Amino acid sequence: MRNEKTTEEVALGIRRRVFEHAMRNNGGYLSQACSAAEQLAWLYHEELNLGAPTLPPVPEPFGGVPSADNADYHTGAGYNGPFSPEYDRLFIAPAHYALVAYATLIETGRMAPEGLEMFNKDGSSVEMIGAEHSPGMEVHNGTLGIGLSTGAGLAYGRKRRGEPGRTWVFMSDGEVQEGQTWEAVQACAFHGIDNLYAIMDVNDQQCDGAMSSVMEVGDIATKFSNFGATCVEVDGHDLTAIRDASKEAHEGRPLIILARTSPFHTMSILEERFPRLHYVRFKSEDERARFNTSIAADLGVDPIDYAH
Repeated sequence: MRNEKTTEEVALGIRRRVFEHAMRNNGGYLSQACSAAEQLAWLYHEELNLGAPTLPPVPEPFGGVPSADNADYHTGAGYNGPFSPEYDRLFIAPAHYALVAYATLIETGRMAPEGLEMFNKDGSSVEMIGAEHSPGMEVHNGTLGIGLSTGAGLAYGRKRRGEPGRTWVFMSDGEVQEGQTWEAVQACAFHGIDNLYAIMDVNDQQCDGAMSSVMEVGDIATKFSNFGATCVEVDGHDLTAIRDASKEAHEGRPLIILARTSPFHTMSILEERFPRLHYVRFKSEDERARFNTSIAADLGVDPIDYAH
């Protein structure tokens, strides 16, 4: 499912949608849009082999949890198309990137723009922190560090069944502070799970501040290689570099792309807030107005009329 936009245009559209949402709602996940837009645009617009969505363009309300009495339960993965051996599967490990993921679905024609108006509303499936029923989500990755293990398990099963479809995981760098991430890499290397691919947004900041101030993680590229992955480190805003990295030979090993990014790329005023960028809520109407003018200029759009 492809549209006529370039991947660069999709990435810009993602940032513009997140910016508009943040201005209208007095806050949002702006820095994640800055750092990850190219990665998610590339995955959905170029790299992933996905079928047409199986869920309505406008998301339905939360339908309850799976049970014997809830036969109509479904996950949000239907926005990524049907489960079929030839298609790829995607897990978005950092659930707080949900706003950026929803914007990506809209920009690539998989969800209607009206879906974003349901964000974080009571009864909505368009959760602020993506859950298994949220658009584009297949499982709940709210516990930091479980995403790669989830992907590894699915990839192993697919490999044993001889399915050609790949399993991709979108990750954040905070996940390397969790031991389960490294266990997943070791398991993949041991079992030869080479149909697992991951791209990690390495923006050096997390909920509690700069990565280095929370827990220093050192040379993660060398660590991934030592634990058994094929690891390539690139500029995460350089689409050509990402494309080239995805073609790296990795027989018998998972491929992990470390995408080094800036959490204020294309929204330069956010640097004022670094490293407190996890969720940007404006401190005053004056600050909101300044951010509105500055970011609009950076993104080449008019300031948002958020009073209406």
